[in-house]
Amino acid sequence: MSLIRELGEQTRAWPFEEARAIIKRIGGASIDNTPKKGYVLFETGYGPSGLPHIGTFGEVARTTMVRNAFSVLSDIPTRLIAFSDDLDGLRKVPENVPNEEMLKPHLGKPLTSVPDPFGTHDSFGSHNNARLKAFLDKFQFDYDFYSSTECYQKGLFDESLLQVLYHYDQVMEVILPTLGKERQATYSPFLPICPNTGVVLQVPIHEINSSLGNIVYRDPDTNSLTEVSVTGGHCKLQWKADWAMRWSALEVDYEMSGKDLIDSVRLSGKISRILGARPPAGLTYELFLDENAEKISKSRGNGLTIDQWLSYGPPESLSQYMYNKPKTAKRLYFDVIPKSVDEYLNNIVKYNTQEPEERLRNGVWHIHGGEVPDIEIDISFAVLLNLASACNTDDPAVLWGFIGRYAAGATPLSDPFLDRLVMHALSFYRDFVKPKKSYREPDDKERAAMIDLIDRLELLDQNPDAETIQTEVYAAGKEHEFDSLRDWFKALYEVLFGDTQGPRFGSFVALYGVRETVVLIKDALEKNTQRPT
Repeated sequence: MSLIRELGEQTRAWPFEEARAIIKRIGGASIDNTPKKGYVLFETGYGPSGLPHIGTFGEVARTTMVRNAFSVLSDIPTRLIAFSDDLDGLRKVPENVPNEEMLKPHLGKPLTSVPDPFGTHDSFGSHNNARLKAFLDKFQFDYDFYSSTECYQKGLFDESLLQVLYHYDQVMEVILPTLGKERQATYSPFLPICPNTGVVLQVPIHEINSSLGNIVYRDPDTNSLTEVSVTGGHCKLQWKADWAMRWSALEVDYEMSGKDLIDSVRLSGKISRILGARPPAGLTYELFLDENAEKISKSRGNGLTIDQWLSYGPPESLSQYMYNKPKTAKRLYFDVIPKSVDEYLNNIVKYNTQEPEERLRNGVWHIHGGEVPDIEIDISFAVLLNLASACNTDDPAVLWGFIGRYAAGATPLSDPFLDRLVMHALSFYRDFVKPKKSYREPDDKERAAMIDLIDRLELLDQNPDAETIQTEVYAAGKEHEFDSLRDWFKALYEVLFGDTQGPRFGSFVALYGVRETVVLIKDALEKNTQRPT
């Protein structure tokens, strides 16, 4: 047994804990425990009724982390399916799409039968599927894309659909107690797709013929009884029954889901067992919240988009965010990006000095599937933001002027990852830091401490390191007896940068320059009013 497999069997890193649950489910890690289909199947689901959001990516990223951990613990082949529920009917017009009026006549139709308001694809469902696939490809995920429309129409689900029909009464016994009386009177797990209008119909079923594979319903437009096959894409299932049927048809071994779906997972698991299948293992993750601590929604568009995050931080920072505490509810808004960037950078630095056991608990191992890149960056994202703030610039050449002096020989060409961070920092500063800057005057105590700091900095040898500078900053704060040194640093950030917090001050000075910092402080002290932003 390899060392990494041995360590993986013991580590408390959550992807390995999930992987061990899958191994338990299939009866062991040996190749002899390979399922009959020839692989262990991981699935993620996607509802393409709105534009893809980061929550969608999070599920694929986290599932991939579990898949990688499983591959360390076992030699059994694996597959990952990204499944799109694109046969669902369009229930409402999303708020964040163009040409909203063109969608209204198509309410109720499958998403793959609704015109594309963006005008780039043959349907709204295809457009959003393409957006999802493009993003997953950008992250180089290894996955197979499955369309619900294609699965139903090409017969992949036919056998399982007939099983649902055969066990119709048992399925109804599971679902009906979860519904209100009015809904109970009209509910059926089968939703016929009207041959005349193309609408996905929620209508009572008048007759079931399991031997022929047909159902009979009353057409709401003509009031006539209509017989239709449940196979071949003529019907689809209500989503909870659909989920269970999919688990059965595809033989899914692992699928995670959000906390809001706990009851649905339990119900779908019961239906899956009725169909003769075993429900998959899976993690229940907490929900993402917006800036107001409300659940993000694709239709409301109140969260971050994929493209927005990637404007202000590298993709690795998004993966870092997804790795952290999946069972804890987290805000998903612009202000979390800088912290995620620096956490990723710090973990990269730590990884190079960690023992193998510690590496398996480091998020970067899971972000990169064990192939962690050799990146050496000793400039934090927070420092770059404050450098942009001190220079009040959106010109990368200005920042690189300071960086080149701090790290001799560093250029955008020699350090492409750092160059990406510079561009992200400038974008974030321009859009979020600069508009919110609020400088203030120092009080008498703060002014005296800053004058003292100037004197201390001017006495330093040429090109002191960050630690030496930080020591002098601490000394100035202690000399002037701040109740908390945190208050001292807060004063520096508010007076010099117009912000309440910032990077390690010594690191900033080392990058910006001692002489330049002295000028910055003197300039701030000479002003008697609030500085313009």
